Amino acid sequence: MIFGVILAIASALATNLAYLFKQRGAVLAPAIKVRHPLRSAADLFRSKWFLVGWIVALVAWGLHVGALSLAPLSVVQAVLSGGLAFLAVLAERFFGFHLGRRQWVGLTITAAGLAVIGLTGAGANHPRHGSLAALIAVEGAIFVIGAALVRVSTRRHLSSRAEGLLLGVAAGALFGVSDVAIKWLTEAAPGPLLGLISPWTLTALIAGVIAFYASARSLQIGKAVEVIALTSVAANLSAIFGGIVVFHEPIGSGAFEIGARLLAFCFVIAGAALMPNPTRATPASRRIDASK
Repeated sequence: MIFGVILAIASALATNLAYLFKQRGAVLAPAIKVRHPLRSAADLFRSKWFLVGWIVALVAWGLHVGALSLAPLSVVQAVLSGGLAFLAVLAERFFGFHLGRRQWVGLTITAAGLAVIGLTGAGANHPRHGSLAALIAVEGAIFVIGAALVRVSTRRHLSSRAEGLLLGVAAGALFGVSDVAIKWLTEAAPGPLLGLISPWTLTALIAGVIAFYASARSLQIGKAVEVIALTSVAANLSAIFGGIVVFHEPIGSGAFEIGARLLAFCFVIAGAALMPNPTRATPASRRIDASK
């Protein structure tokens, strides 16, 4: 499990670096058009920084899959939650974004809350195989929520910032769908082509594709740091919820741990509420700041 945690830490760093590279490239690419998905994808990948970000994201995904195969889902997501600290440091030191005190507090509270949620359920033993009925219910519910948020984001009266936040949360929820499906595949008995021919492979693929477009569009029109942070929060909460319901990872082994988890959840909500705060880029990076 220790090696799985190490892979999760590396994945957290690479994931946030990938988001920042993709944001730099996305704002330079033409606007994504729902009616022209292939053309929009081609436009995104013609942007050098988006391509670099996507390559880094592939590396992060490979590390993530490795971590999921070696450690409980809640532990992996707890480590990835701490990656929000990487986001803050990378954004300020290397990408020219300025985070206000409110955003630093929000990121810190959220990362700590998510870590507590994951770690308080990681110590007890739990069955290696989850419930198929619970998997279907959880994946279906989260997928519907993500799709609904994408649909709501298309309403004309919404501001660009609100649309970006909705799409970021939707992308995160759908990334969570993909994570839970991948975790199921890593623990299921090998089927055809080592389990790759499975309805859950298709589920992960469909959720991942929709999340790809939703995330890219949110990076084009939203404020970079808050959109990335809320995408990460939604993905982590979805995956942690899946770990509890589908894979029977414990809510806590006693009243203290259960109470700590509930309090940590409140911290996550409070921290997420603090993150949508006006951000400014330094002069050198104003041309790539999606908030302008």
